Amino acid sequence: MAEIFGFDCYSPREIAERVETVGVTKASLPFTSTVALGVLAGGFIGLGAMFATLVLSDSGLDFAVARVLAGVVFSLGLILVVIAGAELFTGNNLLVMTCVAGRITAGRLLANLAIVYVANFIGAAGLAGIVALSGHARLGGGSVGDMAVALATAKVALPLGEAFFRGVLCNVLVCLAVWLAMAGRSVTDKILAIIFPVSAFVAAGFEHCVGNMYFIPLGFFLGADMDLGAVVYHFIVVTLGNFAGGSVLVGLVYHTIYRRDQISSVPPSTPKKP
Repeated sequence: MAEIFGFDCYSPREIAERVETVGVTKASLPFTSTVALGVLAGGFIGLGAMFATLVLSDSGLDFAVARVLAGVVFSLGLILVVIAGAELFTGNNLLVMTCVAGRITAGRLLANLAIVYVANFIGAAGLAGIVALSGHARLGGGSVGDMAVALATAKVALPLGEAFFRGVLCNVLVCLAVWLAMAGRSVTDKILAIIFPVSAFVAAGFEHCVGNMYFIPLGFFLGADMDLGAVVYHFIVVTLGNFAGGSVLVGLVYHTIYRRDQISSVPPSTPKKP
């Protein structure tokens, strides 16, 4: 059937195997490389968020049109992460597949996620600071800055229950975007695979913890009135929701379907000696 229709992509079973193998590589990266790639990923997602804010600041667009267009341009962030290469916390939630397959330890999984999370924050918040200093917020007669403040304020004001489930739904779509990109064999394949899931989560108003590492600091730099405690709770809840959506509803589900009967007998990988 694949030959008849000319499909040239990896099958879901092959994707699952590739995700496991890539997970070993990611978990084995040196600390400095992991940090640097994490900072890059935070900056890349921030660039997508900056682009999306610009679109949303146009009051002449209909609501749904603005949301969908914002989602399409926000896809820039994950495209850069996947194609240019970077380490993103939400995408790395799929490393749970490598862990339950016995190819890395739980400790290495958690260490990778923790390091990447902090590095993502440095990259995204750092970009937000540069954007604030650049005068970008004055574009459109100040409408870009007004939208940035409005977005940050609205995110922090979300009820925690809603924020959690928006985080769950967001990372289901983000990890599916990464999963689909792993099926592609060309840059074009990967870009097209990423755009629709990412634009769906943005258009639907779901919460991405790394995207918010740009949105919320930018709002703060532009003078948004936000309670620090509320900001911290927001990040904790959205991060937990992202982890549940990506690791459980995507990673563990696909592991159960395609890899549970092929758990590696090889012991968890250890860094090579110099």
